[in-house]
Amino acid sequence: MLIDHLDGSGWGIHEIEVSTDRFALVADTVAHALETPDLEQPYAALGVKDDEYTRIREILGRRPTSAELAMYSVMWSEHCSYKSSKVHLKKFGELSQDTPRGPLLAGIGENAGVVDIGQGYAVTFKAESHNHPSFVEPYQGAATGVGGIVRDILAMGARPIGVMDSLRFGPLDEADTRRVLPGVVAGVGGYGNCLGLPNIGGEVQFHRTYLGNPLVNALCVGVLRHEDLHRAHASGVGNKVILFGAATGGDGIGGASILASETFDETGPAKRPSVQVGDPFMEKLLIECTLELFKAGVIVGIQDFGAAGISCATSELASAGNSGMSINLDLVPLRDPNLAPEEILMSESQERMMAVVEPRHVERFMEICRKWDVTATVIGEVTDGERLIIHWHGHCIVDVDPGTVAHEGPTYRRSYRRPEWLDQVNADAAENLPRDNSPEGVRAAWMKVMAHGNIADKSWITNQYDRYVRGNSVLAQPEDAGMLRIDEETGLGIALALDANSRFTYLNPYIGAQQSLAEAYRNVAVTGAEPVAVTDCLNFGSPEDPEVMWSFVEAILGLVDACKELGIPVTGGNVSLYNQTGGTPILPTPTVGVLGVIDDVTKRLRSGFAKAGDGIWLLGSAREELSGSIWADAVHNGHLGGVPPRVDLRAETGLARVIRDAAVERLMRSSHDISEGGLAVSLVESALQGGFGFTVTLPGEDPTVQLFSESAARALVTMPESSVERVKSLCSENLVPLTRLGEVIEQLDANVVGLLSVPLAEFHGVWSRPVPEAMRN
Repeated sequence: MLIDHLDGSGWGIHEIEVSTDRFALVADTVAHALETPDLEQPYAALGVKDDEYTRIREILGRRPTSAELAMYSVMWSEHCSYKSSKVHLKKFGELSQDTPRGPLLAGIGENAGVVDIGQGYAVTFKAESHNHPSFVEPYQGAATGVGGIVRDILAMGARPIGVMDSLRFGPLDEADTRRVLPGVVAGVGGYGNCLGLPNIGGEVQFHRTYLGNPLVNALCVGVLRHEDLHRAHASGVGNKVILFGAATGGDGIGGASILASETFDETGPAKRPSVQVGDPFMEKLLIECTLELFKAGVIVGIQDFGAAGISCATSELASAGNSGMSINLDLVPLRDPNLAPEEILMSESQERMMAVVEPRHVERFMEICRKWDVTATVIGEVTDGERLIIHWHGHCIVDVDPGTVAHEGPTYRRSYRRPEWLDQVNADAAENLPRDNSPEGVRAAWMKVMAHGNIADKSWITNQYDRYVRGNSVLAQPEDAGMLRIDEETGLGIALALDANSRFTYLNPYIGAQQSLAEAYRNVAVTGAEPVAVTDCLNFGSPEDPEVMWSFVEAILGLVDACKELGIPVTGGNVSLYNQTGGTPILPTPTVGVLGVIDDVTKRLRSGFAKAGDGIWLLGSAREELSGSIWADAVHNGHLGGVPPRVDLRAETGLARVIRDAAVERLMRSSHDISEGGLAVSLVESALQGGFGFTVTLPGEDPTVQLFSESAARALVTMPESSVERVKSLCSENLVPLTRLGEVIEQLDANVVGLLSVPLAEFHGVWSRPVPEAMRN
């Protein structure tokens, strides 16, 4: 009889015979596939293209079984195989794999990059997307995004120690934003809080193109000793393959892999696979169990379960180990006994890991799992040869070369072209917009900028995250970067920032991507840390649109060239395509994470003003660069045109050296980057965070430019008079302009000499209201 195992969803119909206990596959075995070469298969419903299906048949020398088709469909999806992007991502591999602190211990191609930070410690970090699932089911989509990236870090042998997130939503006043945002925030906070991981930073921004396609990019960082590094490979004939963690259910079948590989239509995704359901308490047990397994030395290779589930774990482990593998699918613990083999292979149920273990260590492995109440089951073994063989109910349903599943998916060289409309957009420069430089005009503009959704206070969001659990958070929101102590005795620590400027990237994807990297680099630098490595999460629209593909290619070129000049490698990352609703793509959003190292966290710099009487100084200088700025958007009704501020990476590295050296010598009391919103935002944020006011005199003749320009390579710092000469010397050595603006004052006022004096309470009022008011409504 014919049964639709997926409740009419159209993912696949398979010939089976119903037994008294559960489904018994008798028809679609490998033998049956050989006997029925012309059997029609619903490959298109699984997202497999005609030419891809033909290629699968060529690889196998026959038609695939339904189970093999399921595996290829998820592993060859855009989300898993990077088929539209990998020809361009190879450029990251051309970068030097040395950081300013030494060579990478693991880089692109691993679950996460691993960086030597000194004293025998290494740090692993990575960012990934969970965009489409978070639109379909905001809480679980975001929660399982956190859970998945945490397991990537765990699989490297590291203890996860912190998370961050970069979120994008539609306008604050839209009903669907009020649906999606609270669920996403609750999911990020709920999962991370339950794991006991501090959320130390990130960003939240709003734009109409994200309405119906929010972005949820999650980053995790972990720490390990050099000797504890583990990799995902299966080797050693006869070694056992053990699945441990949660049981496999019907949630998330094709979820991240297929859902993330399709464009949403105007009313949402055409296909809505079940979004994964997370259990953070199970994940916490899994973390502790896995770390003890590492310590016991009983693991040969390990792989986390993310997108594509068992299909991914088995094929990637076997392929990476240049080995074969035999799996008995009957042994997989199930939450639903009626799952078909295709569903078991495609399920993206969370909180699962797969390990390769020598037979002599299996009992010790099981003993540790029992201690942590983690289910563990031997489901197969490593074999001689190069075949992945999977049996179900005594029948062979999969017989493939695992490399063809995991690493030999299709490669598309998509056509791309620069949009014709971009010339007109670039010609519409914000520098040509009217400026009201009267005291009343500047005050009104300043208030609008502070009330802008991308600038406004995000504490309604960040207060739902535990920022200080584990006791090693040195800096967290609303600081420019998060900072964690790694070693209590020496004070060794790391800093992390996660940034994207999608407005600049829309205007010029090459420059915009570099500006995103430069901002994250600068945010790390202003804490006193040394930036050493990069991860990225590249969010774009459909790769089948040549104009979208052009922006993607240009962004990669921008990042590669910038990393070369900054002297820092890309350790890995993620690509998320098909982020658009109907024919409207999101603003191109290359999210960039930068890792920094600081030798002594007690010398870190905060962004808030620290002491009345300190001088307020500007490092760098403003230029007439208003295009793509918050000022243009807030004051001129959503204006987005012109070209972004120019990038000067030598100036960025000079700025970083000045602040790092000043931090080591304890010359500065505060340091805040200048980016979105310009100097105006940095002044108010530093004042509000520190609880002090300020009096400044603007350089130059145009207050709008001095206050709202978003020129790069700048920072706002404060220091006592005793530090000035030494800081001047550092700036001279590094060719960094230094300008005294004024001083920190006790009175809670914002004073700009000759222009305006505003109680900080007024700025706080317009800055603090937008998000909570939108959520109340």
